[in-house]
Amino acid sequence: VVLLILIPDLAGNNFPFGKILGRSENNTPPLSFATAVRLAAPAVVNIYSEEIQANTTYGNQPRRTTRLGSGVIMHDRGYVLTNYHVVQSAALIVVVLQRGQKLHAELIGFDELTDLAVLKVQASNLPVIPQNAELTSQVGDIVLAIGNPLNLGQTVTQGIISATGQKGLSTVYSELLQMDAAINNGNSGGALINSNGELVGINSRKFTQANPNLNIQGIFFAVPYQLAHKIMLKIIEHGRVARGWLGVDAKPNANFKGFIINGVTPQSPAMLAGLKAGDVVYQINGTEIRGVKHGLDVVAETMPGTTVDFTISRENKELTLPVTLAEVKK
Repeated sequence: VVLLILIPDLAGNNFPFGKILGRSENNTPPLSFATAVRLAAPAVVNIYSEEIQANTTYGNQPRRTTRLGSGVIMHDRGYVLTNYHVVQSAALIVVVLQRGQKLHAELIGFDELTDLAVLKVQASNLPVIPQNAELTSQVGDIVLAIGNPLNLGQTVTQGIISATGQKGLSTVYSELLQMDAAINNGNSGGALINSNGELVGINSRKFTQANPNLNIQGIFFAVPYQLAHKIMLKIIEHGRVARGWLGVDAKPNANFKGFIINGVTPQSPAMLAGLKAGDVVYQINGTEIRGVKHGLDVVAETMPGTTVDFTISRENKELTLPVTLAEVKK
């Protein structure tokens, strides 16, 4: 007060009083992922599945057990994507929206190889997770895992992508996105999103090893969005995922074009069509093959029973052999 009386200019707008006190007039807002969560979280649901198990005690009365998980609304027609182990053997499946609405769900189909399942609920005005068909995840991308761990309610954990997986239907379970955003029991089937709120993958599970004495941290897995979306469309269309099977052991070609057949499974479609070890496959039904993974994906994504033309090089001669693909063996 004394300073203001003695120096009236202190009260003026032109005097840098804020600078004297060390206060910045241009405060930078704190970094936040709240917008991304607001876009995606309404489409992440809680899933409760009830299984009826035989009970050898208490007069052999059946026992009801409830399994907890999460899911992601992928389409406004009511399709929900989750992990298969969340709804496996379930007699009753209940989906709970974040706005509190409870819906009974029907299991449309599942794929054991990727541990994915598609549910269908009957409702309108459903929130749908933001999706980007051109999305490419990279190591180091910031990701957020949304789910219902331990039935505590919807929570969000944050991390980065530690390693990227493959996106084709020939994938095995180990070829997933690896991240360090924590997921626990109940997070399975929930959404892994990026900082824009777009779906990056379907949370699956944490890394486990036979040795319980190892304290393993920060290793969690999710099914990549592109693969999960392919699986979902096939389940919706056919009720299951039928993968084409060729029956070869393949290795990369030295010139990075096509792949080399290293071995042929007895009585497989490859053997029946006349493919041999040493053949170099360049094209499948006119599609240029970029490598082993690409070639196996083309085969896997072809319906079993379909006949496709394999263009190969054998002893410096180009041949085209028709191959009728079978269904992949489980």
